[in-house]
Amino acid sequence: DSTDETCGIAQFAVERHQMRGFNITYLHRSDRTGFKAGALDAGLRVAKGQYVAIFDADFVPSPDFLQRTIPYFTVDDRLAVVQARWGHLNDGYSLLTRVQAILLDGHFVLEHGGRNRAGCFFNFNGTSGVWRREAIGDAGGWQHDTLTEDLDLSYRAQLRGWKFLFLPTLVTPAEVPVEMNAFKSQQHRWAKGSIQTCRKVLPYILQADLPLKVKTEAFFHLTANFNYLLMVVLSVLMFPAMVVRYTMGWTEMLLIDVPLFLAATASVFNFYLISQGETYRDWRSRVRALPMVLAVGIGLAVNNTKAVIEAMMGHTSEFARTPKYGIERSRDEWQHKKYHQSLSIQPFIEVALGLYFTGTVLYALQHGIYGTLPFLVLFQVGFLYTGLMSIFQQTGGDDLLVKAPQIASGK
Repeated sequence: DSTDETCGIAQFAVERHQMRGFNITYLHRSDRTGFKAGALDAGLRVAKGQYVAIFDADFVPSPDFLQRTIPYFTVDDRLAVVQARWGHLNDGYSLLTRVQAILLDGHFVLEHGGRNRAGCFFNFNGTSGVWRREAIGDAGGWQHDTLTEDLDLSYRAQLRGWKFLFLPTLVTPAEVPVEMNAFKSQQHRWAKGSIQTCRKVLPYILQADLPLKVKTEAFFHLTANFNYLLMVVLSVLMFPAMVVRYTMGWTEMLLIDVPLFLAATASVFNFYLISQGETYRDWRSRVRALPMVLAVGIGLAVNNTKAVIEAMMGHTSEFARTPKYGIERSRDEWQHKKYHQSLSIQPFIEVALGLYFTGTVLYALQHGIYGTLPFLVLFQVGFLYTGLMSIFQQTGGDDLLVKAPQIASGK
């Protein structure tokens, strides 16, 4: 679907491999109907073979990827997908990339791993996996009425009785976004697409003849992003609640604030702590970023709430690609490269919320309400970080202030 110089780059690469004797074809569409789903569907109309391996352009699969995935299909003729775990080429580039790596590790190691072992539904992630072509057709093919065509097809296929397999030991590294606006755009697409898919397939899941645990897990998986609506409401109500309760003593604080803080953060902290321990030898150095992981998760509330509302209102939008800059190959400044996301009013709303929580923190300090401070600081830092980073990076600044030290692989 590209319309820039990458078309020529791809075509020349194909021609080089054709000269070396590979059965490879360059395909290009003159329009973007259906976006990624439309491109995948158009490719299947030309491609031959029983299996389809899919990779986004920045993924670097190992040479033995097919040798380690295809044999599973020969053992089980109802196996539709083998999904590999995402790795990270540039997780040590900055604090932002480290946070994203931890978020993705939790998704793959615990969510995918847990759902797969429990026999529940989980999804193909759009890349770094192999599909049985028959399963794609049987489930209705690639459809483009959601922004998460991978999630949509995954649930439709599993409703048809197809099985999915996750291989946590097969890792395909890729570049995570280095720019805050690119990260937000990716999260917006994923959040909006998941709610679109929820509206589309959840009624069929609840009506299907499936075990209760499968329905329950699918329900929480597909509705998870509604939490951001509640987080925005919580953010707005935080300061009024502080004013009402400023006379609270230490006893009430220990009985209410501390347990609530632990309940809201301990499980999430433990979730990502375990995923790092399961994945890396140097996990102790990596978990230092966990407080920032919690803060960034909060900072995304405005961005993802907008996505959820758009999905619920039926607002359609284009598939916005996530800018990648090949940071792992060069330490050149990415600010001068193409494919930046445009700046909107949203970062200023996030900064305003960050300042709102700064005032709330000062109020808590002034009135001795110390038990709420850890919770308030997470909101303060999260909104200020996501908002200011968006503004500074888009207006010519860089992320030097949040650079993370280079960390050995340890994988």
